[in-house]
Amino acid sequence: MAWSKLKQNLESFLCPALYGRVEYRSTSYRYLPDKAGTCYIAVDKKNVFNMSDKTTLIRWYQTELEIKNDSGIQIPINDEEIEVVRKETKGKVPEDRLLVIARGKKISEYAKELFSAQSSLTKSNFTVVANKFLSSSVEESLKSNDILLNILALVDRRVGKKRILKMAEEMKLKHPIVQYFYELRLRTF
Repeated sequence: MAWSKLKQNLESFLCPALYGRVEYRSTSYRYLPDKAGTCYIAVDKKNVFNMSDKTTLIRWYQTELEIKNDSGIQIPINDEEIEVVRKETKGKVPEDRLLVIARGKKISEYAKELFSAQSSLTKSNFTVVANKFLSSSVEESLKSNDILLNILALVDRRVGKKRILKMAEEMKLKHPIVQYFYELRLRTF
């Protein structure tokens, strides 16, 4: 599908409050046919999301350790996860340390998932993912581990206020760029 048609299809799914604010843009290299262009998403005329640009407003993590040490990441821990740690340690660890151990395990898993999603995003092709979004359901895109699919679904008009509000806890475990678009969508209500 040509870029102009793809852009038109994507913009037709934007929620009315974001129409004109969120733009899908593309650059191409006319004299270098073997070099692919880049696609990015702009909000209010500012380049917010570019898969290959580290200078965007959103933090891109270079190592797993950066994710673990980021104080902005809040990982919710439930009683079941604490109980699993309690069973693994056979009750030999003080209660106050159980939460620290459970959080450490969960943030390590989260860091691996986030870093994996981020690295696969830099290798992906915006056009391929956008076509996948257009041919699949919104539910699949929201539940996907693909950052770009999450973003396209969050700004979709088919995702209503109730569903957005119910996703608050899930969004804490998503990449900062997904959280950015979630907050942007929350402000439209």
